[in-house]
Amino acid sequence: MASEAERTFQRFAVFGDSSSSGTEINNKNFSKLCKDCGIMDGKAVTSTDVDIVFSKVKAKNARTINFQQFQEAMKELGQKRFKGKSVDEALEGVYKLMEGKDPTTSGVTKATTVGGVDRLTDTSKYTGTHKERFDESGKGKGIEGREETKDNSGYVSGYKGAGTYDQKNK
Repeated sequence: MASEAERTFQRFAVFGDSSSSGTEINNKNFSKLCKDCGIMDGKAVTSTDVDIVFSKVKAKNARTINFQQFQEAMKELGQKRFKGKSVDEALEGVYKLMEGKDPTTSGVTKATTVGGVDRLTDTSKYTGTHKERFDESGKGKGIEGREETKDNSGYVSGYKGAGTYDQKNK
């Protein structure tokens, strides 16, 4: 039973901390473990209780606890969570709650949905100069759509009779 608890301990120890080896857990991840596994129920065991127990089992100047200290903390929390049971029964109950649990990522921002991206990249809704950068199918025109090309015909822009001089003077 302790080996399953140790695996859960390691999964939570490395959660959110890429430099962690999984042998020690910090207070944030310890609280997360207690919350995600259901040890912290809000009535018998609160977040304050979890923080106090963590501070009690860690060394004076340390920020993390190892698995042995974690087991001591679980004994204390187990007695609070399962009142009226012996220390071993309470610890067994806590380990049962921890069985096969992984850190959850609830309330995390998801990647943008297609709706907003579709609206912003729909070329049929473009106006002004941006409209000229795409053809009717929505495919980009490349350099032609971005730059004004020079007209080296010799005629002023907007002249209606462009190209007719050679036809008149033959």
